[in-house]
Amino acid sequence: MSLNDLEQNDYYNEDVATFGDRLEAARDAKGLTIKGMAEKIGVSVRTIKAWENDRSVPRGNRVQMLAGMLNVSMVWLISGTGNGTSNVAETHDRPIGVNDALGEIAQLKSTLSDAVAKLEALEDRLLKVV
Repeated sequence: MSLNDLEQNDYYNEDVATFGDRLEAARDAKGLTIKGMAEKIGVSVRTIKAWENDRSVPRGNRVQMLAGMLNVSMVWLISGTGNGTSNVAETHDRPIGVNDALGEIAQLKSTLSDAVAKLEALEDRLLKVV
């Protein structure tokens, strides 16, 4: 693909997308403003802009929050593989309240999954003591 081909396409191209590109595409698909996303995850507008412009990257816990809120996978946000662009297109057609609820559900599922893993590890430790 030539540079001219890229310039003629939309700003987002899966073949050359960076973390920031994917974050911006997912945010746009969800219909969120930079300010709205910043408020939802508790960071400044400047921080979101830095992430979207690839001047900095969020910590893992923020990537998890972003993925849940935007209804895309963490792997897709980071690497571009997995559940991402088709899911982004689907979220654009949903009412914002539905996407917000689905994002919260994804966050809760992740939290519960982590808690189950910790409980199982604790159970294993206790069984070894007995």
